[in-house]
Amino acid sequence: MATPHHLLASNEAQRLAALQAYRVAGDAPFFDEFVRLTGKLFQVPIALVSLVEADTVWFRGNSGLPEAPERVPRGESLCSVAILSEEATVFDNLADRPCTLIDPTAVGDLGLRFYAGSPLHTATGEAVGTLCVIDRKPRLLAPEEAVLLRELADVALRLFDLQVALAAASAPAPALWADVYTAIGTSISRLDTLAELMQWEDAPDTPAALSYQASRREEAAVVAKILQQQINTAIQQLERQP
Repeated sequence: MATPHHLLASNEAQRLAALQAYRVAGDAPFFDEFVRLTGKLFQVPIALVSLVEADTVWFRGNSGLPEAPERVPRGESLCSVAILSEEATVFDNLADRPCTLIDPTAVGDLGLRFYAGSPLHTATGEAVGTLCVIDRKPRLLAPEEAVLLRELADVALRLFDLQVALAAASAPAPALWADVYTAIGTSISRLDTLAELMQWEDAPDTPAALSYQASRREEAAVVAKILQQQINTAIQQLERQP
């Protein structure tokens, strides 16, 4: 199925050329681990990382949406819309305000209500895919969360860089996620504790609840920074191999 013209980026030819480097086949379990962690940071049940190809959207990481196929037509995916913007694309309630740029049937059949997708921009500016967080109930994306989503989208692109480096490496892959979880273990435990404490509050806007939310955002920022550092280190190790 050909992609509708209105979903093509203004630099579509350059975008698809930049995408070729990241279309590396093979198992990459760290993408699923990464999106699972992203969903945890945003407290949503679904998170995806995708590559937007010529006519399809390829979900390279999927947490919480097992019924979704690995690839869907661009005209059926909100990720096709998200790559058209420099900033995050957000739909607070798709039931009340559906996206008119794609076929709403696929979104409706899955019962999706909230979508926030940040484009994955290469160093030269091409949007090759998205990192998105999704919920089956309406919600808002706070400005601080939009910043975090953009930071994690940068991490996602570095994961693709890591996969390219792994494909070219002759030695065994580094134990990436073992190192990552060792580094962020304290932050993850604190995020879980803060989420539990928030549940005991009578309302989300009590002073204590607001304090917990601020602390969660701070811990999430720490996690994003450590992820970036750990992935950069893994890529450097691979590039130093003979």
